[in-house]
Amino acid sequence: MASVPPLTRDARTEFYGRIAAHDLAPLWEVLGSLVPKHPTSPCAPAHWRYSTLRPLVMEAGQLISAREAERRVLVLENPGLPGASSITHSLYAGLQLILPGEIAPSHRHSQSALRFVLEGEGAYTAVDGERISMRPGDLVITPSWTFHDHGNPGDQPVVWLDGLDIPIVAFFDTGFAEPHPEASQPVTRASGDSMARYGANLLPLEHTPSSRTTPLLAYPYHQTRETLDRLRRTGPVDVCHGIKMQYVNPASGGYPMPTIAAFMQLLPAGFLGRKYRSTDGTVHSVVEGHGRSRVGDRVFEWGPRDVFVVPSWCPVSHEAEDDAILFSFSDRPAQKALGLWRKAVEP
Repeated sequence: MASVPPLTRDARTEFYGRIAAHDLAPLWEVLGSLVPKHPTSPCAPAHWRYSTLRPLVMEAGQLISAREAERRVLVLENPGLPGASSITHSLYAGLQLILPGEIAPSHRHSQSALRFVLEGEGAYTAVDGERISMRPGDLVITPSWTFHDHGNPGDQPVVWLDGLDIPIVAFFDTGFAEPHPEASQPVTRASGDSMARYGANLLPLEHTPSSRTTPLLAYPYHQTRETLDRLRRTGPVDVCHGIKMQYVNPASGGYPMPTIAAFMQLLPAGFLGRKYRSTDGTVHSVVEGHGRSRVGDRVFEWGPRDVFVVPSWCPVSHEAEDDAILFSFSDRPAQKALGLWRKAVEP
């Protein structure tokens, strides 16, 4: 606008004021930001050290009960999105704590969720009548609109990373929620039922999926870790990702949820990855090992249970000091369904 003659500039300003009264706005003033040449996310690279977070999570456990809070969670809020309760534009993440003897009451909602266990054993998540034991490194799925509650009959605190598609559901104004009549839903299926039916490369006869979400409710870490170890021995090792696998819906071969993908990767000791970028902003959680990730112009030195986020189209490369395992999740299924997902490997 600096090169526009003052008379024309004043006329335009006056015109904009008049059309605003009719709920109109000039596209040419905002076209560059609406249709950018490349993704320009306001999300910032961010790193949360578990050694810093854990005392705060435990302090929250002394201030409010799981029943009173309904879900005792400290939200991992992206510094580029203050007040949005989201870690990327499309995803929510938080650390949930359940103490021995507690129950987080049963409810259901439109949002799909994953739970990735960081610390402790003895707790469970109940989903539609089945209780799933939770151990470090396990991935537990809560499908959209399924009743779920959490309990801890064990003797140690249990902490997990929550990942939900809350911002996606909010964008479409499709959020619904409903409490269960009871704090703990009735147990109607034996523990391990979904694993027996769907977790052994078998499906019930003439199985017809009821949704696009996986019917397998839990992915035990010991199985995932064994797979990564076997693949490491046989290779090859990807120049960007090391040995990286995606969690799968056994009934469809697709992603475990329509809106959220989940991955696990092994970075061998001494691994120096090439820069990679993709349009799906990705949340990482360190399971084992130590290393660093260069995210844009930031360098994150990480260790077990740390969490960090890579914004959309932000270059990232990983380095491992010792054998390292990284869990991650993103909105890749939603982007692929809409034909939007893109990736690039930098030279």
